[in-house]
Amino acid sequence: MEKKGVMLPLVFAMIAGLIYWFLLNSKQNAINAQLERTTILVAKFDLPARTVMNVDLVETREVPRVYLEQDAYEVRSQSDIKLVSNLVTAIRIPKGNQITQSALTSLSPEAGLSVKVPPGYRGCILPLDSEMLKLLKPGDHIDVLVTFDAVMGDNRKEKVTATILQNVLVLGVGADLGQGMSAQQLKAKQKAASADQAFSDKMGVSLALNPNEAQYLALSQQQGQVSIVVRGLGDVELHPMEIASFKRLVK
Repeated sequence: MEKKGVMLPLVFAMIAGLIYWFLLNSKQNAINAQLERTTILVAKFDLPARTVMNVDLVETREVPRVYLEQDAYEVRSQSDIKLVSNLVTAIRIPKGNQITQSALTSLSPEAGLSVKVPPGYRGCILPLDSEMLKLLKPGDHIDVLVTFDAVMGDNRKEKVTATILQNVLVLGVGADLGQGMSAQQLKAKQKAASADQAFSDKMGVSLALNPNEAQYLALSQQQGQVSIVVRGLGDVELHPMEIASFKRLVK
């Protein structure tokens, strides 16, 4: 009986010691996890809102995990740096700040067309039959043609077609601005585009034009029927083009 009375306090002491060791070990593991360092992406420069991202605008930095923002981009391999390419800053990101997923948005109409317009150019929207645009992609180059009634020397009207613009850069097709999207985002965009087409048989193609070209495109839309032809990849040459007419064709 006396021996049993001695053993009970000893057992309770051992249990208390195990609990204390477990709590102490858990606390130490939590501290170690906070002190663990990880590599993240930070802004290499001050990035204004609506900046199109690329790998030259970010750099990597090691920080203790305790200072890691919840949705920061962690770099576990060299390819992770490219995750931000073609995304757009939704807010201003100061130099040195962590790049977070909530601070970036996809390159889409929500970001605005202006983020894709090259310096010195204008973004122009040209409505075209949706069937013509299914195989057109952002980054393609096209020529723009206009078919109109020309007044000939004998005051006779004749329908002719003229190439008015050559080697025009396509910025976007409908809602597609060349953004990088997940499969879920792409499916949602395609569903929205299909809904839009249900109300209209035309979609808009976004073009990069200099101010002078933009004027001629606007004039051509009022004077005749505008159409496009797609150039092959790498074809950027400009060619003299004569006006096409049935009179010249039959000759």
